[in-house]
Amino acid sequence: MNCCNGCHNQGYEKLNPVFEKYRNKPGSLISVLQEAQELYGYLSMELMDYIAENIGVKPAKVHGVATFYTQFRLKPVGKYLILLCQGTACHVNGADAVKEAITEELSIEEGETTSDNLFTLNNVACLGCCSLSPVMMINGETFGKLTPAKTKEILREFKARESKSAEVTA
Repeated sequence: MNCCNGCHNQGYEKLNPVFEKYRNKPGSLISVLQEAQELYGYLSMELMDYIAENIGVKPAKVHGVATFYTQFRLKPVGKYLILLCQGTACHVNGADAVKEAITEELSIEEGETTSDNLFTLNNVACLGCCSLSPVMMINGETFGKLTPAKTKEILREFKARESKSAEVTA
């Protein structure tokens, strides 16, 4: 299939079962976008155009939905996605100091990815773990009662795992 921007199905065939699943189901755009992001990691312009063509809506509608909801990523993320809670409990209990520690350790700001594509930092409104505040999640794993030192230690452990993994494969 040749989509409107000429992407010629750039490896998007994994979406075909998703299109089948939601065919003739009005209001399924968000579900399709969620599953596409799960499959491909983020929603590129080409992928959104491909989705638009395959579900029969205008590309502007797909782009509008993807940019409206914060759950959708429009840029690739690192291997480890850090979600830092900015909810009231986390804010009061030191989320800003944790953010500074992440920034110092990884040399990235909110929304950025490290140059080695290992880590991406995203602030989120709430992770629902108030009793563990301040809290962050890395690829779904929760880390709570954080201090700047504990945060840096956790990040260094992830880096060490990657170094060992690289040595094994070399």
